[in-house]
Amino acid sequence: MQSKFINKSTFKASALPMALFIFLFSTCMGNAQALYADLGPASFSRNWDTSSRSNPYVPQEVRQRVYPTSASVALISQGPATTSPSLPGNFSQPTVPGSRAVLRHGIAYAPEAAPLCVKKAIWATNTLLRKPYVWGGGHDSFFDPRGYDCSGTVSFALHYAGQLSSPTDSHSLMNFGEPGRGRWMTIYAGNGHTWMEIAGLRLDTTGNYGNEGPRWRLGSRSSWGYATRHPSGL
Repeated sequence: MQSKFINKSTFKASALPMALFIFLFSTCMGNAQALYADLGPASFSRNWDTSSRSNPYVPQEVRQRVYPTSASVALISQGPATTSPSLPGNFSQPTVPGSRAVLRHGIAYAPEAAPLCVKKAIWATNTLLRKPYVWGGGHDSFFDPRGYDCSGTVSFALHYAGQLSSPTDSHSLMNFGEPGRGRWMTIYAGNGHTWMEIAGLRLDTTGNYGNEGPRWRLGSRSSWGYATRHPSGL
């Protein structure tokens, strides 16, 4: 007569494949969650007009501010020549010698060798570092008390560099400025996410724990699948 009890060794052997399956399934689900966490208003925001059924996604006009000495570049729309916006008096303006920004306790110190507009972009962005990630944040206005998403953050930095007159989304940033890496500023834009590098520091809303909000981060990330652009002259 066959025993009603399962041999312990047989149970262990059958449990191993099940444990392996559960581990692999959990890992795949975690990776998928991290991937789709980036797919937000970077490409489907209030800056898009969804009223047209024949062409449902019409990106807003991208208006880049260009300095008088800048060479002509391929833009969707070019605004008037101007300098970067003035910083309010309460903006801290830390600097370090050289041509690369330095991160100290989460605050970026602008390199003294950088153009003033780059320094202003760094100093202004420092004020966002406690802001949370908010889907659509920073799209209606450069100043959003709720928080910022990825393209809202990049738009804010570009505004204070004197390169953008109104917030935009990452799809439009894929055609912003000139192609390739810049000397001081580089934008990495895709349909679902965007970030940028300023004077060697990465400005990104995603980190080790998904969407964390605007933060300076050490090290770069893979640019595969993203359009690499930079503001003219920078």
